[in-house]
Amino acid sequence: MSSSQPFVPSSPISPSAGHLRKSRFTYKHLSQLALSCNTGPLRVIAHVDLDAFYAQCEGIRLGIAEDQPLAVQQWQGLIAINYPARKFGLTRFITISEAKKLCPNLIMQHVATWKEGDAKWAYHEDAFAHIATHKVSLDPYRLESRRILACIKDVLPAPPVQRVEKASVDEVFLDLSAQVHSILLERYPELSGPAPYDDPTECLPRPPTTALDWNTDALIDLDSDETEDDDPDWDDITMLIGSEIVRSVRAAIRERLKYTCSAGIARNKVIAKLGSGHQKPNQQTIVRNRAVQQFLGGFKFTKIRNLGGKLGDDIVSKFGTEQVKELLEAPLGQLKSTLGDDTGLWVYEIIRGEDTSEVNSRTQIKSMLSAKSFRPTINSYDQAAKWLRIFAADIFSRLVEEGVLENKRRPRTINLHHRQGGQMRSRQAPIPSGRAIDENVLFEIAKTLLGQVIVDARAWPCANLQLSVGGFEEGPTGNRGIGGFLVRGDEAIAVKHSLRDTDEHLSNRLNSRPEKRPKSEHGAIQRFLSRQGTSHEQSDEDVSSTHSEVDQLKGLSSPLNAINNDQQPEGYITRDTARAIASGDFASPNDSSSGPPPNGSRLTSKDVEPYFCSDCGQGTPADSREEHQDWHFAKSLAAAEKGNGPQQASSQGLVAPKKTATHRVASHTQKKVEKGQSRLAFG
Repeated sequence: MSSSQPFVPSSPISPSAGHLRKSRFTYKHLSQLALSCNTGPLRVIAHVDLDAFYAQCEGIRLGIAEDQPLAVQQWQGLIAINYPARKFGLTRFITISEAKKLCPNLIMQHVATWKEGDAKWAYHEDAFAHIATHKVSLDPYRLESRRILACIKDVLPAPPVQRVEKASVDEVFLDLSAQVHSILLERYPELSGPAPYDDPTECLPRPPTTALDWNTDALIDLDSDETEDDDPDWDDITMLIGSEIVRSVRAAIRERLKYTCSAGIARNKVIAKLGSGHQKPNQQTIVRNRAVQQFLGGFKFTKIRNLGGKLGDDIVSKFGTEQVKELLEAPLGQLKSTLGDDTGLWVYEIIRGEDTSEVNSRTQIKSMLSAKSFRPTINSYDQAAKWLRIFAADIFSRLVEEGVLENKRRPRTINLHHRQGGQMRSRQAPIPSGRAIDENVLFEIAKTLLGQVIVDARAWPCANLQLSVGGFEEGPTGNRGIGGFLVRGDEAIAVKHSLRDTDEHLSNRLNSRPEKRPKSEHGAIQRFLSRQGTSHEQSDEDVSSTHSEVDQLKGLSSPLNAINNDQQPEGYITRDTARAIASGDFASPNDSSSGPPPNGSRLTSKDVEPYFCSDCGQGTPADSREEHQDWHFAKSLAAAEKGNGPQQASSQGLVAPKKTATHRVASHTQKKVEKGQSRLAFG
């Protein structure tokens, strides 16, 4: 029967209670951010790219003003042009003469080169005119790249929070997710608590912020179905924090090393790399999750990382376009059928901004190569050896960057490639693992390989020579050089004084050693019996106390007192004593403490299960049975040693410990009784 009265809630519901603002991200997504998970939607990746790096290196080295047009020359071409020079229409594909016409005040600096016969690279003014005797060296740029990478790592937190991948000599990927997570919890403490109901799929509360300050960053417009009027969500907050971190990194590089760089911040490596090149120079671009399609739609997919080259050309030829927005219209099935299942699926996801590739802290190099094509050709061993010296020095400088001096990584093999006419010959040799690698080691092995080529076949004229190393392996960790076992300075003085004190102490002990004791006339068996009796001997007080109690009970003493003068084994009792123990009328005599047992405890038949020896008719505790039998055996052996000598006792097999005590004693009952002994009656 239903009530006629309307329902009135006891606690009226607030009109806004049913409209609690919830984020579309969950506590699980937040935990993925902390772990730098490559599939997390809150992930933050940055790509830092140096602006016209080679040109900047030369400008800073020469002290040239930043607004001065500058180009880096290699032989008769340009390999780098700074941004002031680009305003005049200069590109890397024009000749030197064309560049001078377009920009008369252009400064052109040739790259450093190795000169034939020299042991070190240098800058030569006329290097462009000596292509036959010089080889390009990029070592100056590698050295600067190393300094920049060290600066970046110094600004960021220490590993494992820090994740830095050196993509090339002038670009770096940063995974900022873990660092962003820690900053996020500091600014928004409400996120640090556990998920409601311990359910990680519960949605996070919406950010309390309704407007974000992106500073001077280049912000990509949102997708067509998104508006700036929408309140930001946590992915926008993480991108904002990431942009702040990248801005501090770029500022440190500028302040400490004077280099400018551009950056892109996005949710994966593909979009971040496109973003770093979007607004150059010296700017950073943020591609929010809500702006990915808007951003990618204006690109040619051949500009996307890993979509250039042959694969890009193949897609262009099969689909008749190179625009991302046009390729988006192709369904997944068509891409799979045209490009293959795996490639088709990858292309389908990548043009939609989906990429789960990780930022690897270290990309392992598999091999290193240094080569030279000779125009004109070379025709002697001496000429080739001069170039091998240059190749060895070039490779070693790169091995230093790989950590060969710290024994982090080292190559196992070295290869020589020699071309004469249309034929290429190769020789390989192992690099000794028991010695440190330097350019002299590489040079000597390379000369040996060249000698093998010359002996085996015609070697001249030589048109091309290459030297490479490979088979890299990780060096052992935790090893110390000999210097690690040595002490110096104050520590050495302290150790010296300590050793001196120790020597004096040992000397005093040696001087105070007692005189050597004379050799005992007794045999080994006698010494054993003596120790056995001593080890089981009770204190005078305990023995007298024990015997007095036993005498009070039965008026008996141990019959073994008549055997020599040796003490009986520990726990040795008579049959009457065992009966007294079993009846509960006798406290344990083995208690060496003065006074009665604690709490007046007494042994009962439950505590002791006596063993009665068939040889002597006496009782002992069961756990002393083997010791009691050994005592009988030792007595028998002593008698045999006295009566017949050690050799005869040994020949009679008296050392068999597993025989029963009865058999051992019985085998000697016919022996002569020595002085001070008495024969026991058995049976």
